[in-house]
Amino acid sequence: MILFLQLFLAHILGDFFLQNNKWVSNKEALKWRSPYLYIHVLIHFWLILLVTWNFTNWQMAFLIMLSHLLIDGVKLQFQQPRYQRAWFFGDQLAHLLVIGIVWAFHEKITWQYTAIFTVKNLIICIAILFVLKPASIITKNMISRWTPNHTPGQHISTIESSLEDAGEWIGFLERLMILTFILLGRWEGVGFLLAAKSVFRFGDLKEPKETKLTEYVVIGTFLSFFIAIMTGLLSSHLLTMLK
Repeated sequence: MILFLQLFLAHILGDFFLQNNKWVSNKEALKWRSPYLYIHVLIHFWLILLVTWNFTNWQMAFLIMLSHLLIDGVKLQFQQPRYQRAWFFGDQLAHLLVIGIVWAFHEKITWQYTAIFTVKNLIICIAILFVLKPASIITKNMISRWTPNHTPGQHISTIESSLEDAGEWIGFLERLMILTFILLGRWEGVGFLLAAKSVFRFGDLKEPKETKLTEYVVIGTFLSFFIAIMTGLLSSHLLTMLK
């Protein structure tokens, strides 16, 4: 496991600390013709050797360097501005996948497919998935009757002046955090999250004319928290039974 962490450390240093905006801009402009692309991957090669402090790992470092060149080159060649975020996360995932495969072959690790689908892993996976989209849809449906100034076909984002889909993503993040806090037994984190949400979300809803909107937001928030807490409690109880 230490080798994987060393390779991961080298990746973080090389991708996020040892290249600047000038390099990134030059790579995006010149793509395969950018000298910084090749300097960047060479830095990764030497970082792996330095971090592992084992120069007999040069073949592993060379393989990761070549894969890094290929992944970055394809990304620079085909990425489009509107899909830049998707390309960024896909690029990082591909690098980590290569690191994981190289590490597994180097350590001669064998993976048992069935070991992934243990009861414990399935419970956690189901809980995570449930507090995302299903919980969001349940919350929206349960409070839809109180949507302020709602007309058929009107999306909630048109009612309030806010970022597109921001409310949904806030819900995703807060429920994931609540689930994580409960599974770790850190209930104080849930209280802190609720307090922070109250300050940021309800601070602007203090005018008398906004009473309905305030009540709508409070109901939605408490319902979202309730679903996440109940999911966390049920998951924690089931995991405890398995011990």
